[in-house]
Amino acid sequence: MNRLRTCLLLGLWLGMASTAPGAAANTNLLVWHRTADRVDADVRGWDLHGLLERVAMETGWQVYVEPNSNHRASAKFKDLPSGEALRLLLGDLNFALVPRTNASPRLFVFRTAMQNATREVRPSPGRDRREISPRRVPDQLIVRLKPGADIEAWARLLNAKVIGQIPELDAYLLEFADAAAVEAARVQLGNGTDVAAVDYNYYIEQPEPSRGLLAASTPPLSLQLKPPGDSGRMIVGLVDTAVQPFGGNLDAFFLQQISVAGEATPNPLTPTHGTSMAETILRSLEIVTKGNTSVQILPVDVYGPNPETTSWHVAMGIVQAVNNGATVVNLSLGGAGDSVVLRDVVQSVSARGIPIFAAAGNEPVATPFFPAAYPEVTAVTARAGQASVPGQATIAPYANYGSFVDLAAPDASIVYFGDRPWYVRGTSAAAAYTSGMAAALAETTRQNWGDIQAILRRNFPVP
Repeated sequence: MNRLRTCLLLGLWLGMASTAPGAAANTNLLVWHRTADRVDADVRGWDLHGLLERVAMETGWQVYVEPNSNHRASAKFKDLPSGEALRLLLGDLNFALVPRTNASPRLFVFRTAMQNATREVRPSPGRDRREISPRRVPDQLIVRLKPGADIEAWARLLNAKVIGQIPELDAYLLEFADAAAVEAARVQLGNGTDVAAVDYNYYIEQPEPSRGLLAASTPPLSLQLKPPGDSGRMIVGLVDTAVQPFGGNLDAFFLQQISVAGEATPNPLTPTHGTSMAETILRSLEIVTKGNTSVQILPVDVYGPNPETTSWHVAMGIVQAVNNGATVVNLSLGGAGDSVVLRDVVQSVSARGIPIFAAAGNEPVATPFFPAAYPEVTAVTARAGQASVPGQATIAPYANYGSFVDLAAPDASIVYFGDRPWYVRGTSAAAAYTSGMAAALAETTRQNWGDIQAILRRNFPVP
């Protein structure tokens, strides 16, 4: 019999449990889209412990179950909110998802009472981790030509339209009538003697937004800008969403924002991801410099009014950041698509001695996450636990890992916007914190980037 269950998911939800059939299956699919708070599932006879391991891995939640609880999950659905998904997956078990300030939520699964859910379920590193697959813009190709080649001639031949270019790389963005035309053109371009490379244009989603807090013990920033000199200026190029005005003396830390994907109209009541990353960078500057620095931030908006950007626009954003004076580049974003033009831009910028810090991703998988996985980039994952205590620090359960990861930095940041505190968490915040730290160390120590990287590796080692 279905029983009434209590679900605390950012509030109080009540609902009736559903009965789960007991059919078994060899393959179970569970995908948690954390940013949109939507879940896809196709599971048959999944045992409770395996299911909860996967939920902990997908969400980053701390999961507790009442000992001796048994259940086999069978459900198939797509694009359901978390609460409704849990109802279907857990059948007639009770559950409560409890949000916490400055920490990941806790999910309690129980038959009798919530306080009896005492056994922690940890994500299993070697078990059923999902891979991430790149999504590409269906009607676009990126083309790099050899010097002297004529892109307009190619566009006429392929019946395509040139809608973007990066002159520094002889790179062009072509738009076609449909996906079939893209595939035909890809074959033709691949055989062209004057074509250096051809690739798809990959989507990159916006990272998870900040969450509002009622109060926080962390005070607002108290940072003063030292007048930057005419030479040797330290500028962090923040390639992200639009950055909103901070007000007061903090606005002096920001150079004129650049937009490469159209003008954004941010909600004035909530901070954008770029705003949260900007304040995270400022927070790390404050820590290192004791509140007095000449480091500034150059915001480069690569999303504009869109819910996602592309590898092309990120490449353009990096170029614009460097062309306008960035000496450090922060990329608190990324995706599964290994883009030719993005890789080439990264290599070109690195060859100029400009360090790039990028988020390793929040999946959690060992699959390469780009641009963090390019060898020239310092890939930053999220750290859980205290690095100063031997054996205590681990990679956060939601964060990407693997051989491409270089640093594991603090994953949480308190930012202030609209006179209230907000909380942002993930490898995005870890990357922003690290890039700000690198810029501050460069300013205060005058050491070269190799020495600064060594300092960061000592302080933020990968567990």
